[in-house]
Parts: sequence; C-alpha cells; structure tokens
Amino acid sequence: MSADILSFVITVLISFINIYNVLLIVRILLSWFPTAGWAYQIMSFLSPITDPYLNIFRSIIPPLGGIDFSPILAFILLNVIQSLLSSVLVATPSFTSL
Repeated sequence: MSADILSFVITVLISFINIYNVLLIVRILLSWFPTAGWAYQIMSFLSPITDPYLNIFRSIIPPLGGIDFSPILAFILLNVIQSLLSSVLVATPSFTSL
C-alpha cells in the first residue's frame, strides 16, 4: 500500500511542476509587455508566485544587457527534478496490478 501512496505523491509533484512551468512561461511572456494594462493584473497575480523561485537564479546570473537569463536555469532545474521523479515513479512497483 505504501508504494501506491508514493506513486500518488510523485504524480502530484510532477503535476505541480507541470503547472508551475506553465505559470513561469506566462510570467516570462507577460514581462515582454510591461506597459499593457491587461498584463498588469495577471502579472500582479503571478509575480508573488514565480518571483521567489526566479530570484534564486537571478542572484546567480544577473540580467545581462537588460536580458534576464535566470529563467533558463529555473527551467533546467525543474526539468531535472521532474525527470528524477518520473524515473522514481517508473521504478516504483505497483501493487494494484496484482
């Protein structure tokens, strides 16, 4: 039964990472339109969710020439974590098929 719980938790974490990736993409795309009125409302919602994570990487790679490269590292780390979780999920035996 514990393998089923572990599989469920890993699946939830993978789903969370997928949703967070989408939020990051929307946040990055909206940063290209800082003066758009419609984008401000969405940015005010997304910034508190995404900026703490992005700020970790902004301290490592500061913006160069006005271009922020920190999201690249952020996506790489999320994808590595997602890959590790997926490999654990595949390696976890499932008792429901017995």
